[in-house]
Amino acid sequence: MNINATLFVQALSFAFLIWFAVKFIWPPLTRAIEERNKRIADGLAAAEKGKAALVEAERKGEASMKEARDRASGVLTESEKRGTQIVDEARQAAKAEADRIVAGAREQIAAEVAKARTELREQVARLAVAGAEKILQREVDARAHTEMLSKLKAEL
Repeated sequence: MNINATLFVQALSFAFLIWFAVKFIWPPLTRAIEERNKRIADGLAAAEKGKAALVEAERKGEASMKEARDRASGVLTESEKRGTQIVDEARQAAKAEADRIVAGAREQIAAEVAKARTELREQVARLAVAGAEKILQREVDARAHTEMLSKLKAEL
């Protein structure tokens, strides 16, 4: 065998090997590589979507927390305002009740003063009659002098 025939057979077997590899081995390898690239790209896209979803969820969470804080602050302010209003209403009610009690007491005192003045006038009139009776050394008829006693009461 000479070197040319060996070289020709080797070139022919190498060409057959290349044809066989291109026809039967290369397409499955290419498909497997493309599928893997597609899975990697899908995974990266899903990771990016996950990151975006995480950022969006964090933003929504912060917005919800801010809204909850604002709402809680509003409720607290409203409750403080309502508490102040209740205290003011209670003060006004207590003041009105105190004024009513004071007015009632003043009326009662005025009635008692008038009653005491009337009693005092009667006592003074009796004392005056008793004094006049002792001075005159005779008894004064109270029925006959009621008009005089009434005038005396009125003057006192």
